[in-house]
Amino acid sequence: MTGGLRQGLRTIAGAAHPAVLALLVATSAHAVQPDEILPDPALEQRARDLSKGLRCLVCRNENIDDSNADLARDLRLLVRERLVAGDTDEEVLDFITDRYGEYVLLTPRTGGSNWLLWAAGPAMLVAGLGIGAVFIRRRTRATEAGLSAEEEERLRQILDR
Repeated sequence: MTGGLRQGLRTIAGAAHPAVLALLVATSAHAVQPDEILPDPALEQRARDLSKGLRCLVCRNENIDDSNADLARDLRLLVRERLVAGDTDEEVLDFITDRYGEYVLLTPRTGGSNWLLWAAGPAMLVAGLGIGAVFIRRRTRATEAGLSAEEEERLRQILDR
């Protein structure tokens, strides 16, 4: 490589580093637009706290503050609208879950129909571990039993051929 080409590559690599850093910083920024922010800092903080617990229905496991999806924006605006109307945090969450279902919550509630899942999950894990332990124990016993005298004689005949 010539010296000029090397120097040119170094310049490009040096210029790319800040660009890559800027992209990483931009992707971690919140998706909340300036026109969504409430003038009251206390209400805005409540909206941000509520938004952290609400799932973007388009992006799956991303909260609505971090999502650029149109539906996430609609949910952010809905949260702020309900807060301005005077709803408590619980009333806002109830309103949104009534409208979109409990799937919208990043941390599902333990009440209602979810209690069965919360209770059955650990029980199913213990049952699965028990079944696995029994299976492994049976397999270990089968290998420890060894061969009968007839099986050993037959094996010798096969191997001697």
